[in-house]
Amino acid sequence: MKRVIAGIAAATVAMSVAAAPVQAASADPVTALKSQFVAGKGVKFTDVTTVVEFAGNTTFLKRTGSFQFGRAGIVASDVTTKVTTDDTSWVPKSLLWMVTDSDRTIRIGTDSYYFGGLWEPPKGKTWIKHPNGMTAGWSGWCSQLVNVAEPATLKALITKGKRTGRTYSGAISFGALEKVSPWLRNANVIKISKEQKAAVLRFTLTLGTNGLPQRLVTVYPQRTHGGTVAGREDRRLSVETHYTGWGSRVSIKAPAASEVGNMGKREPVDRGGGRG
Repeated sequence: MKRVIAGIAAATVAMSVAAAPVQAASADPVTALKSQFVAGKGVKFTDVTTVVEFAGNTTFLKRTGSFQFGRAGIVASDVTTKVTTDDTSWVPKSLLWMVTDSDRTIRIGTDSYYFGGLWEPPKGKTWIKHPNGMTAGWSGWCSQLVNVAEPATLKALITKGKRTGRTYSGAISFGALEKVSPWLRNANVIKISKEQKAAVLRFTLTLGTNGLPQRLVTVYPQRTHGGTVAGREDRRLSVETHYTGWGSRVSIKAPAASEVGNMGKREPVDRGGGRG
């Protein structure tokens, strides 16, 4: 009898260990995210932006970055963007003007520091400080606009999405996302128009066995990212993001003051509808 009881106990332990990853993945993702909000910790990410058309797909942007957390959420970010193709004829002109060869944005609180990009720093400086600035520079509008490191944004996707295992797939309007996401609200100095707020993006979010975001794919509609060029009505922009190193040490600091020129605060301006 003792052997039988011991066997049952061993089998129970084995089943518990095997079930642990499933239980972790099925835990509330928002709670799992908030548990990561420890000062000096964060997460790293990479993403790729691709123009998707019937004629073919063209990858034209790649980014690497990190978010640093505090007790209440994101307190700093560091994002570097690089253009990956010499042939930009596939990129909508409504987006191409935002993209340079490479740029980097460090954001501490609500202060953004730009290196490269459209705005040149004053003579003798290499960075521009922009109070209440963009989250990831001008190219940020062409990259991942959905920030699942924000609890409210993650909750919105979990609520809107249909779950299959550890993956949630669905759609959400830019207007609904803007209401809950500081990252999107500060993605550009140009306000999202009423027409664009009604536009809907599609998403596929996959969680890791730890219940935290692992992969996010978003597809933006033509109304916000495709332009209105005749014959290109099928054109869409797709961004795939991978998250790694949850809970790792992340320390993001502002550039040295001697290297920074201050451009002053710039108020958002209206988009005035589609982007060309």
